[in-house]
Amino acid sequence: MPSAKYTPSDVEPKWQQYWEANKTFRVPNPGDAGFDAAKPKFYILDMFPYPSGAGLHVGHPEGYTATDILARWKRMKGFNVLHPMGWDAFGLPAEQYAVQKGVHPAITTQQNVANMKRQIQSLGFSYDWDREIDTTDPKYYRWTQWIFQQLYKKGLAYVAEVPVWWCEALGTVLANEEVIDGRSERGDHPCVRKPLRQWMLKITAYAERLLDDLETLDWPEAIKAQQRHWIGRSEGAEVVFQVYKPDDDGGSGAQVFRLPVFTTRPDTLFGATYMVLAPEHPAVRKIAAPECREAVEKYIAEAATKSDLARTELAKEKSGVFTGAYAWNPIYPEGDARGRVPIWIADYVLMGYGTGAIMAVPAHDTRDAEFAVKFKLPIVPVVMPPDDWLKAHAPKGREDAGAPALREAFMQAPGSFTDFFVDDGVAVNSPPMNGQPTPRAKKTIVALLESKFAGKAAVQYRLRDWLFSRQRYWGEPFPVVWQLNGTHKLVPEAELPVALPEMADFKPTGSLEPPLSKARDWVNFSDPVSGSPLRREVNTMPQWAGSCWYYLRFLDAKNALAAWGKEAENYWMPVDLYVGGAEHAVLHLLYARFWHKVLFDCGLVHTKEPFQRLFNQGLITAFAYEDETGRLIPTDEVSEKDGAFVVTATGKPAKQIVTKMSKSLKNVINPDDVIGEYGADTLRLYEMFMGPLDAMKPWNPRDVPGVYRFLQRAWRMIVEDDEGKPGAGEIRAHLQAGGAGDPELERSLHKTIKKVGIDLERMAFNTAISAMMVFVNEALKDPAKLGKAQAERFVLILAPFAPHLAEELWQRLGHDKTLAYEAWPAYDEAQTKDASIELAVQVNGKVKAKVTVASDAAEEDVKKAALEAISAETAGKTVAKVVVVKGRLVNVVVK
Repeated sequence: MPSAKYTPSDVEPKWQQYWEANKTFRVPNPGDAGFDAAKPKFYILDMFPYPSGAGLHVGHPEGYTATDILARWKRMKGFNVLHPMGWDAFGLPAEQYAVQKGVHPAITTQQNVANMKRQIQSLGFSYDWDREIDTTDPKYYRWTQWIFQQLYKKGLAYVAEVPVWWCEALGTVLANEEVIDGRSERGDHPCVRKPLRQWMLKITAYAERLLDDLETLDWPEAIKAQQRHWIGRSEGAEVVFQVYKPDDDGGSGAQVFRLPVFTTRPDTLFGATYMVLAPEHPAVRKIAAPECREAVEKYIAEAATKSDLARTELAKEKSGVFTGAYAWNPIYPEGDARGRVPIWIADYVLMGYGTGAIMAVPAHDTRDAEFAVKFKLPIVPVVMPPDDWLKAHAPKGREDAGAPALREAFMQAPGSFTDFFVDDGVAVNSPPMNGQPTPRAKKTIVALLESKFAGKAAVQYRLRDWLFSRQRYWGEPFPVVWQLNGTHKLVPEAELPVALPEMADFKPTGSLEPPLSKARDWVNFSDPVSGSPLRREVNTMPQWAGSCWYYLRFLDAKNALAAWGKEAENYWMPVDLYVGGAEHAVLHLLYARFWHKVLFDCGLVHTKEPFQRLFNQGLITAFAYEDETGRLIPTDEVSEKDGAFVVTATGKPAKQIVTKMSKSLKNVINPDDVIGEYGADTLRLYEMFMGPLDAMKPWNPRDVPGVYRFLQRAWRMIVEDDEGKPGAGEIRAHLQAGGAGDPELERSLHKTIKKVGIDLERMAFNTAISAMMVFVNEALKDPAKLGKAQAERFVLILAPFAPHLAEELWQRLGHDKTLAYEAWPAYDEAQTKDASIELAVQVNGKVKAKVTVASDAAEEDVKKAALEAISAETAGKTVAKVVVVKGRLVNVVVK
């Protein structure tokens, strides 16, 4: 006899086993048996997870649940749905854990994958597990290496010396995320930047296309803005300064070389009173005067301990050192003393942006001004602000001065004003364009520079080429070998994959050499054709590599002959909906778009962009507590007393706050625990019911039982759950009779079907669930009024949200096949209209009565009914006007 009670621990494993055994969610590719070309396609993708040792917490399934609901709904709407899952399994955490514990990362990675897969499957997600991928599988990274070869062949992969973080105490190169304020995250040891040979990818060659094609995408505007900012397109000019080095005897020196700088404000060239080079600029040591070299070397060493973020922090005090060298401003004739500009080095200039050199215009740039004030460098105004700016920023005591006086004061001492002027104005102290507004002045100066062969109009990007090397073991090996003459070449395609060697010792080497250098038999070998000695590349690819193209491997995951089949790519691409966290707004999405454009140029994909629509789910937070001093308190050290929270040990007040889940605060919720107590369908429904999907929401364990009770009511609406009654566990007797059901309930069902469908289109899952709750409550007022056909349609709209419960109810309603591909119920628009509606009746704006009228009643009939309802209020008074607000109220104006 089937169970009478709703018992998730029985129902959910049953249907999970059914789906797995029957491969319910396997979707064929074009050309495969069972493929239906008449159906439209829907490719819905989650950002695949890193298999952490901690497994999932309840924040992870939020996005997965949303995509699963949509995938199930689209199948019922007649779509071929591609909904895959895999593992972004290379990465630093696994290697760090392996080094600490002495366990090979391949072992811990597979253990973590198995645990997370178990957790994900326990939630009933409808993934096509036949397409599962793992970026650490040589069958997968063979094709990652193959894509790198395409980049290499197009000249987009090259080698350069790039500074990396080196920690002497740990004896290893560290990633940026492992260094905080110049010290190692692990052990708090000092770190310095050292140049190291690195592989780079020329993403800058695609900067303009990456920027322009954002306009074609249905992405959140905030994400597009972040990508635009990261790419950072700036229009301006390249200005070439002549650099002079002093003689050892202090003479004027000879010309050394031409030094280009990029500026967005070429109109301010006459105000350039000094130049600044990044401390790591290759010219610094060449131009430093003998008497300045010691200070220069000391400053270079100090800058090497700072992160880029710390160096460019606006609030920090400026520092720098004079090199003893000078540059010649090309706007002045040679020999004109005004053109002699001192060259400094300062850490607020980065080698990674622009040319690593700037012309400093302190009158019109805040950072340059702070530097000039500190080191007593000239400040020459070359752009006159508007009069209203001068008035608003007038020097103390000059607030009432007239515009002419303020203009004169600005020309004499721009630093005396309350701020430096950095916007557009009118050129001054700039003879060729005095009086010209900034846009025109820019054109004038660029034309002058071009005529002198000293500059040109230019576009600059903040985007830098992608540093693609890691000095790590746990990553994809490069398909590259080095020859004795120092040149490199690709491994033949037939020899892919270049597999990671199995190493017992994969710890850091204690030098700048990566761990793979210790696998000498793997590293060093002879060319099988020429016999010449070769050396394998010992750096590995970054974790980003595998995630740059995984969406393409899902198209054809078992293909041993190609990364993906052309027919599959033509059918499934682009991804119709990509769901993941906003923390991947820049790097992952930008890198994936870059690779995709390269593949497009190679003729390997037919779309210019990989992800047509992007949605970012909000963060699920948790409650935490802080004491009177603001110190955070773990949740197990707080108790509730007399309706208030207190620190258990002291009895002192504790304040409840909302924050990210954290192991240290002991507020991490494991989905296994929620499923164990309430079931997967409850967890799924609760996460969608918490609020809008893109909003940040706190997990409240007190609210979970309410969702569980809703599922119990849905069960009770259809199944006889009283074990003492005949037919317990079967569908209710009146449903067995197969009646049509109550007409008013039918109308309510049509409204619910319409509402849920509309909400699914806009991913408003919380309000869709609310609509279903309303229907269940209405049906349970008199369960005997529910007809079997009504019950079946309700189960079908519940199915995407609570699939285990829906499958069980569907089976008990007499069906022997899964409902996964049943047609989504239709609704009759006429049935969504109420037969009658209730209107508020106001007298002079105040509600005095309510009246029920036919929903299609004529306006005159509505007025008549309203006046009858308030006849006592209008007795002896004159009715001046009756206003009907359709479907809402009637307002009667009386005198």
